[in-house]
Amino acid sequence: MARGLSQRAHQKVLEAALNLFAEKGMDTTSVDAIAAASGVSKATIYKHWADKDALCMEVMVYIHELDEGPPETDSGDLKADLVAYLVYEPAQRKADLQKRIMPHLIAYSARNPEFGRAWRTRVLERARTGLRKLVRRGMDRGIFPTILDEELAVPLLLGPMMFCYILGPRLDRKWLATGTVESFWKAHARLRSQMISEQLKSQRKHTSSKFDRCGD
Repeated sequence: MARGLSQRAHQKVLEAALNLFAEKGMDTTSVDAIAAASGVSKATIYKHWADKDALCMEVMVYIHELDEGPPETDSGDLKADLVAYLVYEPAQRKADLQKRIMPHLIAYSARNPEFGRAWRTRVLERARTGLRKLVRRGMDRGIFPTILDEELAVPLLLGPMMFCYILGPRLDRKWLATGTVESFWKAHARLRSQMISEQLKSQRKHTSSKFDRCGD
């Protein structure tokens, strides 16, 4: 929370900015408009946020619930855990606003590269970190090959969901997430028969080495 600003006033500024960004876009929304909608003076807003970009960033953190985010789960079914991570959404109201604001956010970031870089680092890094952990779990458990490029795996999984945000409700998130994970699985997960074969080879090699030592 911005220092010195009451919780109630802070929330009013964030909510006003969020609704205006979703309705009119980030470029066309002025701090004057946010002040008028929130009932918090422009001078007070600038006292607690250095500039409009700083306020925009906090709005993005707020709507993406970065302090909460997708829960870390291990159900024993990695494929299901990946789908659950990709389809995670905040509370319904925030999810709806998030979808509305995403095209405006992408356009604003393109016109303001410095803000775009800061947003990607702050907002997307959490999603990237969570997916990287899930991919690493699959590698540790022998589901994915150890040579799998984690940095490439993350955008392959996350990219289609970002595409869904751009297009809005025309795409079903569960359908897209399931298809994304299935496609990734087919391309990178080792076949169960291959895993079993490798385990048997390892066991035979271990048994053979024990007999060799006995013969010596």
